[in-house]
Amino acid sequence: MTQTSPVSGGAAARTTYARIAGTGSYLPPRRLSNQALAEQLARDGVETSDDWIVERTGIRFRHFADEGVTSSDLGVQAARQAIEAAGCEPSDIDLIICATSTPDMVFPSTACLIQHKLGVAGCAAFDVQAVCSGFVYALGVADSMIRSGAARKALIIGAEVFSRLLDFKDRTTCVLFGDGAGAVVLEASDQPGILASRLHADGRHADILCAPGAIAGGHVLGDPFLKMQGQAVFKLAISVMDSVTSEVLSAAGVDAGSVDWLVPHQANIRIMQTAARKLGMRMDQLVVTVDQHGNTSAASIPLALDHAVRQGQVQRGQRLLLEGMGGGFTWGAVLLDY
Repeated sequence: MTQTSPVSGGAAARTTYARIAGTGSYLPPRRLSNQALAEQLARDGVETSDDWIVERTGIRFRHFADEGVTSSDLGVQAARQAIEAAGCEPSDIDLIICATSTPDMVFPSTACLIQHKLGVAGCAAFDVQAVCSGFVYALGVADSMIRSGAARKALIIGAEVFSRLLDFKDRTTCVLFGDGAGAVVLEASDQPGILASRLHADGRHADILCAPGAIAGGHVLGDPFLKMQGQAVFKLAISVMDSVTSEVLSAAGVDAGSVDWLVPHQANIRIMQTAARKLGMRMDQLVVTVDQHGNTSAASIPLALDHAVRQGQVQRGQRLLLEGMGGGFTWGAVLLDY
C-alpha cells in the first residue's frame, strides 16, 4: 500500500496533507533497570545480567504498568498531551485510531474506550493491530482518510502493556519489552506533512514472532506468552527495513540525503544502527529511546518521536523517516515533513 499526497486538477487546487500538529507520550511510573530485573529473575532461577542485555539489545531500562492498568489508561494520558500540544480540544477530534496488540477487551476497541475517557463521542474510533508496525499502519490509514476529506483532525495512538505477554522464565524475550503509550494529532493542512507511506505484511512468517493467546479484560486467555525466534526476526527485519525505506523515498521522489531524522521502531539498537548505515545517515541522526524504554511495540515510534520533539532534537520543517516491523510479519515506513 503506497500513499502519496495528490494534487487535484484546476489552477486554484491545492494539495491536502496530513500534518502532525502535536505529539504526546506516557510511561507508567514503575521503572525497572536491567540489574533490578536480573535480581527478580534470579529468584526464579533465570540467569541474566545488565551486561548481557545491553550488549545484545542496547536496553537499560523499561517501564511496567501496575496490575489493573490497561492500554487505554496509558493511551488516554498520551492522547491528552498530544491534544494539548496541538492547541486543540478533544471535541475537535473527528477520528481516533489506536494501534495496539494488548487491547483492554476483545471488544469494544481500545480506541472507543480512549474516546470515552477523553469525554467525547460521535467521531469514528477503531483499533489497528499490526504489532510493532501498528503505529506506522495507523498513520497510513489516517493519512488516506484526511486526504480524502473523511477526517480533518485525527488522534493516532500507540499503546501497549506488553509486560502481560511475557514469560519471565524466558530470558531471551522477557528482558526486551516494556509498557507505554505515544500519540500524535494529525490535521488537514496545505503545508507539507506526510509525503508517502508504504505498508506490507507476509503471513508466511507468522511463527517467528507471535503470541497465540487471546486478550480479554486486559488478561490473556490460552497460551499467554510471546514467542520469538530472535535470529530469524533480526535477519528479516534488516532485509525488509532496507527495502521499505527505499520504496517510500522513491514514492515521494526524494533521496535519503534529504532526511534529517530516522525514527525507527525501538526494538534492538543493532537493527536500528544497521538501518541508519544502509541509508547513509549519521548515528546522531538516529532517534534512540530503546535504552530507556525497551521495546514498547506499537507505542515505540510515537514515544521516541515525542521524546525527540520535547528534547528539541526534532524541529519544525525537518524531514523524518518513520519505520517499523513486527509480528505478522508486518513492516512499513512513513516519510513526513514535521
